[in-house]
Formats: sequence, structure tokens, C-alpha cells
Amino acid sequence: MVSANCSTEDSFKYILYGCTFSMVFVLGLISNCVAIYIFTFTLKMRNETTTYMLNLAISDLLFVLTLPFRIYYFAIRNWPFGDILCKISVTMFYTNMYGSILFLTCISIDRFLAIVHPFWSKTLRTKRNAKIVCVAVWITVLAGSMPASFFPSTGTRNDTGQNTCFENFPDTTWKTYISRIVIFIEIVGFFIPLILNVTCSTMVLRTLNKPVTLSRNKLSKKKVLKMIFVHLVIFCFCFVPYNVTLILYSLMRTQIWINCSLVTAVRTMYPITLCIAVSNCCFDPIIYYFTSDTIQNSIRNRSKVIGIYLFAVL
Repeated sequence: MVSANCSTEDSFKYILYGCTFSMVFVLGLISNCVAIYIFTFTLKMRNETTTYMLNLAISDLLFVLTLPFRIYYFAIRNWPFGDILCKISVTMFYTNMYGSILFLTCISIDRFLAIVHPFWSKTLRTKRNAKIVCVAVWITVLAGSMPASFFPSTGTRNDTGQNTCFENFPDTTWKTYISRIVIFIEIVGFFIPLILNVTCSTMVLRTLNKPVTLSRNKLSKKKVLKMIFVHLVIFCFCFVPYNVTLILYSLMRTQIWINCSLVTAVRTMYPITLCIAVSNCCFDPIIYYFTSDTIQNSIRNRSKVIGIYLFAVL
């Protein structure tokens, strides 16, 4: 068992969560609504990549819309909305995180096929197949997230009597249910996509450096390299720290190892890395911008119109 002498003080997380989630709500709501509008009404032709991006933006927006409930909870440290809304809130968090990981992986694989195998992949890279893949991703992430709602998600704090949402589970619940969910989502939702993202990006870089492709348009190659760099930085920055910490946190809660220094470190890092993971809702639109020339032109044109309008008003 985890020693009773180990410090478990992590109340700082409520202020951290409240501030971070509030910022993510504002920025994520605006950026993803704009992205969905551009994908739906501005793009004249939607290809496989934009299909994945549209689903990624929808996933981000659905999660962002649940944040006001969490922000209120973190502010007063009491969950008055009942068990159902708690389950929905938690399910959307994991659906968004691992949905984002899988949709980013789809974009990486699509880029790999287009650059490394441009000819025989034409029959695979179709809008119809992209839609099928998106449906499969939604089914996978929901299948991995829904089990979190099979047991009571709300509880009561012993010291204050306030209601909690997906917090303070007993160790038996971690051993029986949550640890199994963690194993599934870590393998399917993180480790496999991480390997695929790194492998695809590496193969694309190798292909671009071959003598046959050196004569290609330098601007085009520079754009692809920038896309890969932004993609990997956002993927690693947002998701790697949280998922590594989640594994350690799960080991701690299932009492597999005991070390007070590590327990303190993990309890401190878990809220921080979770906030970083949630921020992916704000960073995903950056990927849209660097991936599509049409989106860049659309944003630039609208920025000019807004600038002209503001200049005229002032």
C-alpha cells in the first residue's frame, strides 16, 4: 500500500484547472468554430486531409462545450450537476484527447501515403475511405471512453461533504476498473499512434531527402517539412507528458510501487500535464493553418476584410 506518511496535498490543481480550462474554453470555442465554418462553407473542395481535420475540429468543439461545467466545479469545488453530466464531461475529455491523437495520426498516415507512395495510394486516399476511417475512429474512442461511465462518477468529500466528479476513487476502483481502462487507452490511443506518427514522419523525411526528390519545388518541400515539424511538436508537447504521467499515476493508485518522492512528484505533475493535454484544443487550428493553403488564404482574406472594416469604423 502507499504509505500513509506520503504527502497527498494537490489542492493547487483546482486553481490551475480553473484558469487553464477558462482560457481553453474561450480560445478553443472561437478557433474551432472558425475552423468548422471554413471547412464547411469556405473550402470549395474537401479532400481526405480536410475530412480528418473537420472531425478533429468537431471533437475539440464538443469537448470545449463541456468545459463551463468543469470550470464551475473547480471554482467552488462542488459538483451540483449530478452523475449523468459528470459521466458526459469525463467521457468527452477522453473522447477528445484520444480522438485528437487518432485524427492527427490519420493526417500523418495520409501525408505519408501521398509523399512516399503517391501512385498506388491513390485508390486508398479517397474521401469515401476517409469518412469510413473517421467513423472507425469515433467508434474506437467512444468504446475506450464509455467504460468510465459504467461505475458511479460522483462522490462526497469526507472533510467537507461536497460532491466530487471523477475524483478520490478508492484504490479498489482503480484496481478493478480504471486501471484496465488506462491500459486499453494507452495502448490503442497513445503508444500505437505515437509509433505510427514517428514512423510516418521519418519515412516522409527520408523520401524528401532522396536524390530523386531533391529537384522538387523547394517551397513545396519547405512547406512539408514545416508541417511535419509543427505536427510532431504539438503531438509530443500536448500528449506525451500526460500519457506518461497517467501511467505513473495509475501505478501509484493501484499500489504497484511505493516511493513517497515519486508519489509527490506524480501528484504534482499530473494536473500540470493534464492542462497541457487539454490545451490541444487551441493548438490544433495551427495544424490546419500549416497544412492547407486554402485555409491560409481564407484566414488572410478575412483578416484583411476585418482590418478594412475596423479602419473604416475608427
